Amino acid sequence: MLTAPPVLARAWLRVMGWLEALQPLALLAARLYVAKAFFWSGLTKIRDWDTTLALFADEYHVPVLPPEVAAVAGTTGELVLPVLLAIGLAGRFSAMGLFVLNIVAVLSLQEIADAALQQHIFWGSLLTGLILWGPGKWSVDAVVGPKFLGVARR
Repeated sequence: MLTAPPVLARAWLRVMGWLEALQPLALLAARLYVAKAFFWSGLTKIRDWDTTLALFADEYHVPVLPPEVAAVAGTTGELVLPVLLAIGLAGRFSAMGLFVLNIVAVLSLQEIADAALQQHIFWGSLLTGLILWGPGKWSVDAVVGPKFLGVARR
């Protein structure tokens, strides 16, 4: 069996330790980046509600929901879920909700520019990571979660 020389093994472990130490910062950055994009979109929608309703009636073709309901649901999601994601409260839940909003946004547009599609793919990738790994150590979930789960286990 082939093993790495001790010097290489120690260097590798040191690099892995540094990368592990950066994980909370990376997860926080991902949360804040995605939250900002969706929250600003929600703010744009409530600033001009008549235009928002017109867009949902004419351009955004959300399946199943009437345009007025889709507008309220989408805007509410874009304003509430990013705040939860940013602070890391119900982090996986809010990431899943924004992931669904992201998919609906892409599917409901009849035409989407390549640059916009790439942005949605990037957001979806970051949200997938947050769904899989959670919001990280620098989140409300990390503080409250163990206490909450301890009560739930009893």
